[in-house]
Amino acid sequence: MLAIGTVLATIIVFLLMKKLYGRFSTPILFPVLTATIVLVILLTSFSVSYDTYMSGAKWIDAFLGPAIVSFAYPLYTQRNLIKKNLFSIITSVTVALISGIISVILLAKLIGVDQEIVASLFSKSITTPVAMKITESLGGIPSLTVVFVILAGLTGAILGPYIFKICKINNPVSKGVSMGSASHAIGVAKLSEYGEQTLSMGTVGMTLSAIIGAFICPLFAWFML
Repeated sequence: MLAIGTVLATIIVFLLMKKLYGRFSTPILFPVLTATIVLVILLTSFSVSYDTYMSGAKWIDAFLGPAIVSFAYPLYTQRNLIKKNLFSIITSVTVALISGIISVILLAKLIGVDQEIVASLFSKSITTPVAMKITESLGGIPSLTVVFVILAGLTGAILGPYIFKICKINNPVSKGVSMGSASHAIGVAKLSEYGEQTLSMGTVGMTLSAIIGAFICPLFAWFML
């Protein structure tokens, strides 16, 4: 019963936060963020352990894979736009990955972060399943990488719209690739608000980040660890 309760609680909280976001459409009320905060407060208040929560919530987690695979449809429908901008997309994703890795690792080393944590930071801008495998191969802590991946995703989803507005970024390719390569699945979820073209470019950015990152991260780790 408790397992069923955790699933229902997660769904109900998310739907309520989504309704709140629909009424007050501000990035800070992004449902993934607010629902997470509410669930943490509830679990802490009722002393529900993570293992107990996941005994039911694992069924929600199991849909992550099929959800990502479903992005293939908008990719197919926008295939001509992708072909037209392929070089720019690949270049942008590669530069984003390299700059993201170098900046976060140098900052971590500057403040004296433990080596194991540094190894867990390399793949923070890559979608979770791939990021965990990369971290494991580098001798980091996969569970810690998940936290960094979520933080990167939420940061992009919340600050992205403001950056688009300030920098006057209106092109769907620019919006999609930048958010997808920096904030992966959470950022891509936010891009659904900007239309199919932007969403498609976001999935391209996320996918290429995972593929290119699988090669780049170990290479940079060899030089920087």
